Amino acid sequence: MDAKEIQSRYAAGERDFRGADLSGADLSGINLTEADLSEANLSGANLSDANLSEANLSGANLIAAELIFTKMSDANLTDANLSDAHLIGAKLGVAKLINANLIGANLISADLSGADLSGAYLSDAYLSDASLIKANLSNANLSRANLSISNLIGANFSGANLICANLMGANLIEANLDGANLNEAKLYRANLAHAKLRGASLRHADLTDANLAGTDLTDANLENAKLKGTILGLAGI
Repeated sequence: MDAKEIQSRYAAGERDFRGADLSGADLSGINLTEADLSEANLSGANLSDANLSEANLSGANLIAAELIFTKMSDANLTDANLSDAHLIGAKLGVAKLINANLIGANLISADLSGADLSGAYLSDAYLSDASLIKANLSNANLSRANLSISNLIGANFSGANLICANLMGANLIEANLDGANLNEAKLYRANLAHAKLRGASLRHADLTDANLAGTDLTDANLENAKLKGTILGLAGI
């Protein structure tokens, strides 16, 4: 199936494209709102500026796909493989990315507000300047991920793996990091005001000039953490 065929069939009212092979296809700018592309092969496809809002992409192969500025709000990407995909500026608000593979994906400036990324694999992913307001990243693997200057207000990172993650300048106000592993994480100038870090591990983490005012650090491990200039006013330790 090529771009012209799927566009024609979609225009005729068809929405069921389960298992379709569209690998390497140029689908830039296409409208596939509410289409069923579950288990489809879209590896290497160009879907930049496409509209996939509310589409079903569960189990889809999107390895190295181009999804720059693609609209995927409320899309279902559960168990999808997006490793090494380019999602710069993509709109993924309230999308379901449960257990999705986003290893090495480029999500710079992407909007993932309210998205469900529980159990997702995001190691080595680029999320700088991304918005993950109130996103669910519980038990996700974000080791070595770049989340610098990202907006993580109210996000749920409980039980997440953030070993060696870059969270420099990130906004983590009221975020839930209970039980998270932040060993060797870079939190320089991060804002963790009123965040929850109960039972979290911050061994060798860099919290230089970070804001921990009102943060709950009950049973947190701060062994060898860098705390120069850190604001600890009223933090619960």
